[in-house]
Amino acid sequence: MSSPNYSLKVNRELLDPNFESYRLSLDPIPSYNVELDAAVEEVKLKETQYTLDHVRAFGMYNYLHLDPWYPDSVFFVDCKGRVLNLTVTLDTALGKPKEVFRLSPDGGCEEPLCPSLSLPSASWAALSDGTGRLYLLRTSQRGENSHLQWEPQFNQQMGEPFVILHSLAHVQGGVHSLEVLLLRVQKDPQESKGSGFSVTLEWITVAAQDQGKRYEVRTRRLLTGKSVPHYAALEPQGRGLMVASEKPFACTHLDGKAVETPADGTQRLRVPHPLYFWQQTAEDVTVSVRMPEGFSKDQVQFRLAGGSLSVGVQGFAPILEGALHAAVDPEASAWVIKDNKSLEVTLQKLEEGSTWPELVPGDGRGEYMVSEEQAALIHERLTYLTVDDLNANGEAEKPPCNSQELEDCDGFPEDSSSLTHFDGGTLQPTQVVNLGSHQYLFTVDADPSEMPCLCLRHDVDALVWQPRPAQPDAMWEHIATFNALGYVQASKRDKKFSTCAPDFSYAALGECLRRTFIYRQPAPVDTVLFNRKQGRQVGQVAKQQVASLDSADPVLGFRASNERLFVLTEKNLFVLKVNNN
Repeated sequence: MSSPNYSLKVNRELLDPNFESYRLSLDPIPSYNVELDAAVEEVKLKETQYTLDHVRAFGMYNYLHLDPWYPDSVFFVDCKGRVLNLTVTLDTALGKPKEVFRLSPDGGCEEPLCPSLSLPSASWAALSDGTGRLYLLRTSQRGENSHLQWEPQFNQQMGEPFVILHSLAHVQGGVHSLEVLLLRVQKDPQESKGSGFSVTLEWITVAAQDQGKRYEVRTRRLLTGKSVPHYAALEPQGRGLMVASEKPFACTHLDGKAVETPADGTQRLRVPHPLYFWQQTAEDVTVSVRMPEGFSKDQVQFRLAGGSLSVGVQGFAPILEGALHAAVDPEASAWVIKDNKSLEVTLQKLEEGSTWPELVPGDGRGEYMVSEEQAALIHERLTYLTVDDLNANGEAEKPPCNSQELEDCDGFPEDSSSLTHFDGGTLQPTQVVNLGSHQYLFTVDADPSEMPCLCLRHDVDALVWQPRPAQPDAMWEHIATFNALGYVQASKRDKKFSTCAPDFSYAALGECLRRTFIYRQPAPVDTVLFNRKQGRQVGQVAKQQVASLDSADPVLGFRASNERLFVLTEKNLFVLKVNNN
């Protein structure tokens, strides 16, 4: 069964309808530079790693890691395989980064990835060497003890190279366990029509044995999808998993065994992908479900009731099953067999004129085909964007939009991006949010005891959402807003990284080279200011600041604490003092 569809509930009290703009501030941002003893080795993609998923996952990787448990402490790996730490106590006396661990050289991997690091607790670290080896290390209490060497407690080859997306540590029943989430982009021989690659998320549980004397893998779960997730994080205590992606993920293997049959043991038919094609008009939805060869009309199992659809063949699990996006009229709906290959279903919409973003929320096994009527409707809606003068009348009530400022999120969605919660026991989706045009912007660790937050574009603003898995009725909470940041970031053509402070006092955008932009939350002003158009007094002003780094090397890492912004290049680590707390 498909999971119920939910929506994100915006907290209107965190929105500012009167926000005007960011005022450029010429106040200098103190910047400090640490020259590295050895360069940060950027692992560039090979010719065989040519897809957009490779670029998203590895080409745009953030080589710098902020310790969420100890503010103003960052880690990175240099070309010598050294894991280095810089902990800031006094900006004017930074010192050199200190080595805490060194990776063993491994030249046997033909296509290595960049080393990756995750800090699951205040005293543990999960580390990948980029060749497929996973280290779990006891770090002792970091912070003032950040110079102490890390002690490996687990060291194992886990298969093809991966990067670590998230990790956490917990104690349950007196047993200490670590949960680690790995990302791979792998060759897929079954993907003959697409890019030839598939994306996998592997969730590994490593548990202590013999009263903590050794650690062993207890469970390995594999989820497969067709796009690199924007966001993927594990729920505290390993109770679940959340994934935000353009295309859905599904559990395919458990401890190396393929997951092909449901719990009731019903066999599943092998039907080519995509399972179905669908299109819509203002009045109805037409679905063409691919059926196995040799089926007859008497074998068809069809059910349409209560807003749910089920299509299959007698004796097998349903091929397509789940709650529809919106209600339909069962009496006016029908199905017929087409060319002995497919079942064509016509669904009559109860709400005529509405546009469905997906057929069954969270089910990405189908392909949407734009009908002639729908194409004409979209063309009519977008006609105003095709005027000759891009800024014909800036004072008009609805001024033309500059096409150069349009992002993917501004167009009609070809694929429905979704945010999904998976149950940790069954690995089945329990809740799905259709993100629609809410473009993903960045992830931030606001509270290390909670799941990472994700920031999404809503209209022109950027809204920060805190996952609350313990609250099924309100699983994602809107906790902060960056006014107009969604619009601002779309205009930065050279933007590579974006982030914000854990206390949400500022957001930051980093370009590929040199420039960094700081966007501060509105703050009270000492002098009296007036809005000329509205003739009202302005009590608060939001500031924008620009910092230019003294380096011509590409930016490889970009992290923010409440007080400082850290920027990593090949040869330097820059520390920008943003706030004086």
